[in-house]
Amino acid sequence: MIRIKLKSYDNKLIDTSCREIIDILKRFDADYKGPIPLPTEIKKITVNRAPFIYKDSREQFEIRIHKRIIDVMKTTPQIFSALKDISIPAGVEIEIKII
Repeated sequence: MIRIKLKSYDNKLIDTSCREIIDILKRFDADYKGPIPLPTEIKKITVNRAPFIYKDSREQFEIRIHKRIIDVMKTTPQIFSALKDISIPAGVEIEIKII
C-alpha cells in the first residue's frame, strides 16, 4: 500500500495536483481511495503595529495549510516509478510512503 500526502498553502494547486495523481492511477488501473481532505491547519501570527506609543494596536495574519491523502491499495513497480517521476507545481509538498 502506498500513502501519498499532499500539503499546500493554495487549495486550487493541491486539487489540480490530486487530479494529476488520480489520472496516473487510472491509467494503470490501480485501486485507490481519495483524495481525502484533512482538516485545514491555521497558523495565526500577531504583530505589533507600532513599537512604542500605540502598543495596544496589533495586526493578525494567518497561514492556511491544506492537506490531502490518497491511498493506493494494490501497487506495482510501474505505478511507484510513475508516481516518483510526476511533476508537481511549486508550492505543493508531496510525500510518498510505502506502508
